[in-house]
Amino acid sequence: MMWRNSPQHYGAVSIVLHWASALTLYGMFALGLWMVGLGYYDSWYHTAPELHKSIGILLLAASLFRLLWRVFSPPPAPLRTYSVTVRRTAAITHWLLYGLLFMLFISGYLISTAEGKSISVFGWFALPALLRGAGAQADLAGEIHLWLAWIVVLVSALHALAALKHHIIDRDMTLKRMLGYRIAVISEKEK
Repeated sequence: MMWRNSPQHYGAVSIVLHWASALTLYGMFALGLWMVGLGYYDSWYHTAPELHKSIGILLLAASLFRLLWRVFSPPPAPLRTYSVTVRRTAAITHWLLYGLLFMLFISGYLISTAEGKSISVFGWFALPALLRGAGAQADLAGEIHLWLAWIVVLVSALHALAALKHHIIDRDMTLKRMLGYRIAVISEKEK
């Protein structure tokens, strides 16, 4: 498998980034829902949020790298069998997911830095607090973060259902391309 995308296929970097981001996103969603229910005396009360923040910052870095990778190695062209509506819907959904993810990262950052404390990422490095607003900032950002998380999960689930629809009903290569399968490219001479 090639590292870079080709006009017909996704490369290894795009495939790994896609699936690692998806798994991390769903793991973070589950961790976030679980940790908000913890009591003060629970052993994970302080550990879970630190883990959530650290993984969130790494997911942010991976998402920024994904966007840069799209410039360096553009995704394959849509399949010729796609209608104009499918092409537009796919493009809108992908960019909507990126936008929602970045809003999710920003709201998480605003929650974590509301008291003026930096965010430590596994003790490797720290992101400074640029904005402070204590309770009001944390409360508003927390509410937005929760809603954005649910929206990202729902939109990504619809994205997954669309891929399954392409695979099961349309019987095209949409899902297989993101799993690393190769499409046989037929030249104009062979048609």
